[in-house]
Amino acid sequence: MLSALTRFFLIICLALVVASVTLPNFGASWAICSSLAILAVPLVYSYVNLARLRAYALDNNIENMPLPSGFWEEVFFRLQRLVSNLKQQIRTIEKQHERFIEAFQASPNGIVMLDDQDQIEWCNSISERFFGLIFKRDVMQRINFLIRRPEFVQYLAKREFDEPLSLERMGVNSSLSLMLQAFPFGEKRHLLLIQDVTDLQKADAMRRDFVANVSHEMRTPITVLMGFLETVQSLNLEKAQQDQYFEMMMAQAKRMKSLVEDLLTLANLEANTLPAPMNVVQAQTLMALLKNDAEALSQGRHAFHFQTKSSMNLVGDERELLSAFSNLVSNAIRYTPDVGSINVKWQVDAQGQGEFSVTDSGPGIASEHLSRLTERFYRVDRSRSRDTGGTGLGLAIVKHIASRHQAQLHIESTPGKGSSFAIRFPKERVTE
Repeated sequence: MLSALTRFFLIICLALVVASVTLPNFGASWAICSSLAILAVPLVYSYVNLARLRAYALDNNIENMPLPSGFWEEVFFRLQRLVSNLKQQIRTIEKQHERFIEAFQASPNGIVMLDDQDQIEWCNSISERFFGLIFKRDVMQRINFLIRRPEFVQYLAKREFDEPLSLERMGVNSSLSLMLQAFPFGEKRHLLLIQDVTDLQKADAMRRDFVANVSHEMRTPITVLMGFLETVQSLNLEKAQQDQYFEMMMAQAKRMKSLVEDLLTLANLEANTLPAPMNVVQAQTLMALLKNDAEALSQGRHAFHFQTKSSMNLVGDERELLSAFSNLVSNAIRYTPDVGSINVKWQVDAQGQGEFSVTDSGPGIASEHLSRLTERFYRVDRSRSRDTGGTGLGLAIVKHIASRHQAQLHIESTPGKGSSFAIRFPKERVTE
């Protein structure tokens, strides 16, 4: 401030000096004109600099403006540095904002930001898919006008956000189950966090069904055992009748034992997500074991045709492969009527892919059941399955073993003409 006043007084003094020199020689008019000329020079210089500053400011390019000389140099230099710092801060904030937006977009959960009037300020793409929103179209629209589910409108109106809200049948195909909760922030604003819990609910439903199915499967043999035991304890039975009851109890105990063993096998397979080891398994040896077990289980009631059409062998876990193949053969024996035929075949196609197949002449399976056969405890005919001694877990075990060997289980069946179950192995699992 002192420097500016000093400059101002120097200009005034210079104008007075020029006027005092000019007045006696050229008169009053020239003295006044010369004084005004001295005073006008800094004014014109200042106007020129201000005009330049205005031009660069309109072009948003102040930091690149050439610096003038004199008093305005320091002013423009400080202004340029201030503008540069502000722009740098703005760029930093914009980059942080972009990173936050990218992070929110990468989130697997839906995020919606609402203002104090429940209007949409921002939402990510996941929330657009959940609710059918389009951000560019729906920005600053009240969310309860766009999502008109009564429970959601009531949830917003109550302003009690301590507990989440569950929304069913959401999404494009009304197939999603969503868990939504609002979190207050800022000045009466709210952040909606939406989570897709469809898979969790399916897993929970599967768990409940699994527990219910296990309980149901175990209840029947336990009830039978308890009934026989009460009968034996309370009545004096003849030796032959006791032996008959003991045989029935043994059959029920074996059934429970088979069920527990299958459950443990299935649990181990589900827990082990690694691929099966790369051990060479002799296909002919497997076929020989399967033939012996099949003939023992059938007891001459079926006609078997075991075919080994390739000398190629499998690569995998021998115990698991034998279990999977045995399940397919035993299922064919259980569900094929007496005097029926069962064909068991191992072959390798021209592409080097191996296939183990079991084809029977049984009653066949309707097409609506084929996609669910590998579900645990799923049975086409429950009463017949229990009569044949099945646990309802065999095909589920086969599917998991096939998956561990990168193989696919294919099922074809025609009612009245029989069924065919085939496990197709990739060429990486077939070797000489």
